[in-house]
Amino acid sequence: MIDRKKYVDIFTFPVKDYYEQAGFDFSKEDFEVPAMEFIKLYHESLPLANLHPCANDVLKYFKSLGLNQFVLSAMEHTSLLKSLKDNGIYNYFEHINGIDNHYAHSKLDIGKDLLQKIGLAPEEILMIGDTLHDKDVAEGLGINFVLVAKGHQSKERLLAETPLVFDNLLDIKDYF
Repeated sequence: MIDRKKYVDIFTFPVKDYYEQAGFDFSKEDFEVPAMEFIKLYHESLPLANLHPCANDVLKYFKSLGLNQFVLSAMEHTSLLKSLKDNGIYNYFEHINGIDNHYAHSKLDIGKDLLQKIGLAPEEILMIGDTLHDKDVAEGLGINFVLVAKGHQSKERLLAETPLVFDNLLDIKDYF
């Protein structure tokens, strides 16, 4: 069993690398087997997941400033739409972009598509993420970013790569 501390210390993208760090040996078992088992359990448990505390407040704040908000996620697109609707935050976003499969390989290509759709200059965009993969995607897209240390990777791991790390979403309002 992997506890929360171990999870945030080893979670990474691509997700297959995380599974290997968690002890899976894909020379003995095909990656698709645990990946599909995870997706099944993930979808069953998703209604139990809560938004970050203050997520609604931060979304309302950015909306009050007249800022356009977008979603770029490693979650499968249809599941992402359902989750945003179920959590009552779908209407905050101008564009919502998830991946077209359950394997969470990379967000860079869908990020490039999103940039073409929205027509903003890279320096006008701030990406808020919670993983080093988000940092890498933002850098690959040439956009600014900040990370929140209440997600998939530990604050220590994030700070080892960038000083742009906040303890929670509410702190971003002060930065902004």
